[in-house]
Amino acid sequence: MGIVEATRAYEAWLARQLGDAIVRKDLRRKHAGMAKGPFEFLRATYYRWAEEILNICPELAAAPSVVAVGDIHLENFGSWRDNDGRLIWGVNDFDEAAEMPYALDLVRLGVSAVLGCPHIRSTRAISNNILKGYMRGIADPRPIVLDHQYTWLRDLVVVPDAARARFWKKMEKLAKSTERPPNDYGGALIGAMPERGLDVRYGARTAGLGSLGRPRWIGMAQWRGGPVVREAKAALPSAWTLPSGRGRQPMYCAEIATARYRAPDPWYRLVGPIVVRRLSPNNRKLDAAEYPLNLTNKKMLRLMGRELGAVHAGVEDRRAAVKRDLDGRDSEWLHSAVKRAAKFMRDEHREWRKSRT
Repeated sequence: MGIVEATRAYEAWLARQLGDAIVRKDLRRKHAGMAKGPFEFLRATYYRWAEEILNICPELAAAPSVVAVGDIHLENFGSWRDNDGRLIWGVNDFDEAAEMPYALDLVRLGVSAVLGCPHIRSTRAISNNILKGYMRGIADPRPIVLDHQYTWLRDLVVVPDAARARFWKKMEKLAKSTERPPNDYGGALIGAMPERGLDVRYGARTAGLGSLGRPRWIGMAQWRGGPVVREAKAALPSAWTLPSGRGRQPMYCAEIATARYRAPDPWYRLVGPIVVRRLSPNNRKLDAAEYPLNLTNKKMLRLMGRELGAVHAGVEDRRAAVKRDLDGRDSEWLHSAVKRAAKFMRDEHREWRKSRT
């Protein structure tokens, strides 16, 4: 089955899960985004990765399993404030979290760096830096708190005034919609507000690439002198579980996001089949197109690897098994896997572009 057939099959599954709530116009936007470039294609097609990665890298199938991110990539990291008001940086999207071989997150992160920043020629350096950071994260898992360390990263995630103004302008425009969310989404948004009884305005939101097609709503209200915004998005089983033989798994998104070595966003939660979170201009991610050198420098790649180590240790502590597995692999294993997987994704992207001509 090629990428066109795989996409049709995935979207048929998506339609069965969502019914009339599926957002067809966002799927058309997704298809156009997939054609844009290999990095965008990678972000939009986790279902294809989940199907094929163990065919590309069969030697990773026996690696110890952890509850992993699944759809990890350069732009799946960002900043937020924890319960104590500290500025935290780390993985901020767990839509595809599932139990799988730990090594697959490392490979996908490496592939995203290779595809997202094609001017960086050293696949080996990318892989080695991710792996060094990961091994440190496995040895000493903890959240990445920016208040007293990582000044270089704190300076990057400070939100400029112009970006802050654009955020609020966009939210205000969305909240002027006359559309009303389905009752379950509206109820989840009301329940996520900092106080009961607020006058909540709603709007449908389009964002990201991988989750396009799922309904996504915002609720906006005035609270104690200023606006607050919450988002509600459909949560579905991870695409990792869809290939035959893998079986069902719980939806791990909330469990992994709030696991023991995290300093989570206190507004992130799973309400039935809906993920709810706070939206704020202070929650910032770095785009690969705008910050390619920052996202692929040695310090950043090692920090991303370290964060993955802490995430993998959080739900069930498999660190001893992971370390034994790492010790038994040669120094080139990740570099080799990243090269093969990156080539596969480039080939798939070319096939997708060809199908649209």
